[in-house]
Amino acid sequence: MGEYGFFVAHLRFIAAKTDTSEPETAMMVAELGRIADVLEASREITVPFDRLRIAARGLAGVAGFLQEQILPEAVAAGNKAGERQIRWVIDTSMRLMTKLASRAELGGNDEPFVLSLPAAPSDD
Repeated sequence: MGEYGFFVAHLRFIAAKTDTSEPETAMMVAELGRIADVLEASREITVPFDRLRIAARGLAGVAGFLQEQILPEAVAAGNKAGERQIRWVIDTSMRLMTKLASRAELGGNDEPFVLSLPAAPSDD
């Protein structure tokens, strides 16, 4: 799965657990799936201009779900490696969300936006 396999797994898990009966939520889940597909082979994500806001909201949802539901379980279990990965996913998702939302608000051109992920957390 590559360097970001844990991130891809979290994105896919949350996408699979999300109710997609609302069209906007279905678009967010589809965008999370697309991002996961890209991250299987790359550390860069290219988001089309017309999907900046939906991608930002999807990533914010990922961070929120992990913060509220998954992180407390990892901490309670004393799973340090899992906690480190979850915190990285939360922090990275929020950082990406901020950049995407800011770019969407700037408007201007309709060029795709390219984001690079930070280094994955170490296993030590």
